[in-house]
Amino acid sequence: MIIVTGGAGFIGSNIVKTLNEKGRHDILVVDDLQGGENYKNLKGLHFLDYRHKDDFLDSIENDDFDGSDIDAVFHEGACSDTMEYDVNYMMKVNYEYSKHLLHFCLQHRIPFLYASSASTYGGGKNGFTEGDKCEDALNPYAFSKLLFDRYVRQIMPDASSQIVGLKYFNVYGPQEHHKGKMASIFYQLYKQVKNTGVAKLFKGIDGYGDGEQRRDFVYVKDVVKVNLWFWENKGKNGIYNCGTGKAHTYNEAAQAVIDAVGAGKIEYIDFPEVLRGKYQNYTESDPANLLAAGYDGGFYDMKDAVKEYCDFLDKGGYFNYETGDIS
Repeated sequence: MIIVTGGAGFIGSNIVKTLNEKGRHDILVVDDLQGGENYKNLKGLHFLDYRHKDDFLDSIENDDFDGSDIDAVFHEGACSDTMEYDVNYMMKVNYEYSKHLLHFCLQHRIPFLYASSASTYGGGKNGFTEGDKCEDALNPYAFSKLLFDRYVRQIMPDASSQIVGLKYFNVYGPQEHHKGKMASIFYQLYKQVKNTGVAKLFKGIDGYGDGEQRRDFVYVKDVVKVNLWFWENKGKNGIYNCGTGKAHTYNEAAQAVIDAVGAGKIEYIDFPEVLRGKYQNYTESDPANLLAAGYDGGFYDMKDAVKEYCDFLDKGGYFNYETGDIS
C-alpha cells in the first residue's frame, strides 16, 4: 500500500493519478474534505480507501497499521494558505502532524517523501540554495515549513530509512481549482482572460517594473516526476529544491496564457498593501543538489506546459475515472 496525505489536494491528487498510470490502485488517500470542493479531485482517481486526516493520525499514534504493508508515504497534506496568520494552528497542522508521521515512518522503515516549500527562502536575498545560509520565513506558513525542515535535518543522520523533502517552487497545473485565491497565477490568469479578456498583474514594486516580478514556475507533472524518481530510484536522503532553475516574469506568464487561449491583453493593478513585506518578488531554484543526487528527468518548457494546462481546463479540468483522460 502507498499512503498519500493531501491526496484530495492539488499535488497529492496528481501523485495518485500518476501512480494509477503505473498500475497502483492500492493507495490510501488521507485528507480533510471539509472545504467542500477538493472532493471533486478524487472522482477521477483509483484508490483503495480514504481516511480523514485526524482519524489517520489517531491510527498511526495507536500503531494500528502494519508498517510492513506500506511501500511509501507521500506527505503532501498541509495548510498552504500564506495569508493564514494563526501561528498555533499552522504549527499544529504543518509541523506537529508532520513530526508524528515522520516518526511513524522511521519506526517502520517506510520511505517518507514530504512537501517543503520555496517560501522557506523568505525574500530570497541570500539566494535559493538548500541550507541555513539562505533560509528565512516571511509568514507563518513559511515558518512552519522551515521549522520542519530544520527538525528533519537533525533526525536525518540517524535515519535508517529514506527521508526526502522537496522545496516546491511555484507549482501550477491540473486539479488546483479548490485552492481559490491560493491557486497558481496561471489558473487565475486563465479565469480572468476567459471571463474578461484581461490578464491583471501587479504594478511594479521594490525596484521591479510592472509585471516584472519573477518566479520559478514548475509544472505539477514535473513535481510528481521528481517525487517518484526519488522513491523508485531510492534517491539519497536530503532536502532538495524542486524547481526548473529558470525564473520567468509574470508578464511572460500572462503572455503564455493569452497565447494558449488565443486572445487577451495585460493590465496592471496596484500592489496590495497587505502583501508588502510578505511577498517574494523573485524566486529561482538552484538545481545543483537535485542534479547531484542523480535526477535527470528534466522539466517542461513553460509555454508548452501552460498550453497543455489551458487545454485541460477547456475540456473540464478534472481527471476522468474510466479512462484516465481529461473529462
